Amino acid sequence: MPENVRYELTQPQYLEFLTNIQNYFDANENTIHKARNILKTIEHKDKELVVKSFQVPNLLRRIIYTFFRDSKAKKSYEYALKIQPFTPKPIGYVEFYQSSLLKRSFFVAEKFDYDFTIREPLLDSSFFEREKIFKAFAKFTYQLHERGILHKDYSPGNILVKRQNNSYLFQIVDINRMEFKTLSFYERMANFDKLWARNEDLEIIVKEYARVAKIDEKSAVKTALKASQKLKKRKNFKKRLKGKPVND
Repeated sequence: MPENVRYELTQPQYLEFLTNIQNYFDANENTIHKARNILKTIEHKDKELVVKSFQVPNLLRRIIYTFFRDSKAKKSYEYALKIQPFTPKPIGYVEFYQSSLLKRSFFVAEKFDYDFTIREPLLDSSFFEREKIFKAFAKFTYQLHERGILHKDYSPGNILVKRQNNSYLFQIVDINRMEFKTLSFYERMANFDKLWARNEDLEIIVKEYARVAKIDEKSAVKTALKASQKLKKRKNFKKRLKGKPVND
């Protein structure tokens, strides 16, 4: 293995794929998300994989991620191992170094064939079984919290949903920003704020959470709504400063 490559993987049969991932990734056109980071689906050994290529950091961040802090790819891999089965099964991560500094990094996981994200029922008031989905999502979130898992980017696009046996299976992605600890009541309720949910929809979710968690329903709803409104107010204020349209 070249000295400028560092990696870990769960399945040895993917070693060749991982160490040559730059070629596989750059030649592949199945992009599913493109922003600062890029996600692509790649089929390898009859298995569909999702590969996340992290943005090449600037010089300062290259130094930080080389000597002082784990890369986002490594954190994604280690967190995925830690929170199984709440996230797609990890395959591995790999880092490529140039002049002794981190340059490119990738995280690879098995593809989760989801049907929609939680965004769709949140936006569409006529979505099929939306209340049932919200209640199942509340139970899923409670399970995360009981395991001491705080997803710090618990936003609609990062919550995948699959219909399964007359029920719903959830998975979380984009997991390099996580905390693991015993969560307070406020942290649990505030974790719903990035959903940007309508008040009536958030009430359905939080009431079910309160029922499962055996906590006071009124306090839970009041706290969750307050955290949600606070985030909306702050985000909308920033949008107004930039002359952008705001959302309720």
